[in-house]
Amino acid sequence: MSQKILIISRTIFPHIAPRSHRATELAKELARQGHDVTLAAVLGKFDYSQFQEETKIKICDLGMSGFEWSNSDTEQKSISFWRKAIVWLLRRWVIFPDILVGKRTALFLKRCGNFDRLITIAYPYPIHWGATYAKRHFDNLKNTLWISDCGDPFMGNPIESHPLYFKYVEKWWCRTTDFISVPTEMSIDGYYPEFRDKIRVIPQGFVFDDSLVAEYHKNEVPTFAYSGMVYPKKRDPRSFLDYLVKRGGDFRFVVYTNKTALFEPYKETLGGKIELRPYIPHDQLIHELSKMDFVINIRNESTVQLPSKLIDYYLTHRPILEITSAFDEAETFEKFCSHDYRGQMVIDNPEKYNIKNVAEAFVRL
Repeated sequence: MSQKILIISRTIFPHIAPRSHRATELAKELARQGHDVTLAAVLGKFDYSQFQEETKIKICDLGMSGFEWSNSDTEQKSISFWRKAIVWLLRRWVIFPDILVGKRTALFLKRCGNFDRLITIAYPYPIHWGATYAKRHFDNLKNTLWISDCGDPFMGNPIESHPLYFKYVEKWWCRTTDFISVPTEMSIDGYYPEFRDKIRVIPQGFVFDDSLVAEYHKNEVPTFAYSGMVYPKKRDPRSFLDYLVKRGGDFRFVVYTNKTALFEPYKETLGGKIELRPYIPHDQLIHELSKMDFVINIRNESTVQLPSKLIDYYLTHRPILEITSAFDEAETFEKFCSHDYRGQMVIDNPEKYNIKNVAEAFVRL
């Protein structure tokens, strides 16, 4: 039976980020399955007229304050020095300026009308908090089933810590939402035990489209790629890069990231052997990665996070080499460079990541 569904996310297409992809692809698939879908986000200058006509999704703008720079455009807004200073002072203590999108989420929900189902997508978590306030105070949401979708935990995030008083905010939200959806079984440990009965595992969803994959031809030199974020000591490429410097020989390492600080010191030594590229649209990324001999995954030191890039990698049909931040996998790496892919990472039950199955899982709740 068709349902009226509202999805709220800070960013959507054409912004390139896992949460933008989650919101956009979920909305598109739910609409394909016959549901009446509204997608609300912080919009920029992009014209959604054609998108709305093709998908039958209604797009709404949450608005944007002068302190925020992240919207759904591919290029982000610049803000003044003094505004940056205020953000720097307040970010940790009140989650500023993300808290502002939470306020606008609540105001949007007050005037949005009635929906059968509400899906709020974090990061940032203040979107959930704004929906919490709205759910508790506005009658139009009384009969709306609310699913809070979370990429990474908030208080249980091993990479980013928050002041302890936010545990009361998190528990306020957890008591109010009907369900909490997380991408993996491992993610459950990042949430308070008393709310784990509300948690449902719904993986990141992807369109399985082999037409995106390039015809593979063995590269003249070992060519491998990494795509995604990196973090010092958590998802850290430096030991691997140190090995590449000492190793010598011909190879080409292609990196797609918007966080280049950990890679920059190696550019002079490695020269043309390493290529730092900005993020590109998802379909284009799959096409480019499918030309590599193999792809690299740097394992999270945490067990509560699983990079969505692993499914991107699966869709390329190229072998996946998983390494640790300490890089104890030199022997396996050398085998991969010789096109011996024994020991490649295997994605368990990949069909659960098919966007058709993911969308159905949200509707079944």
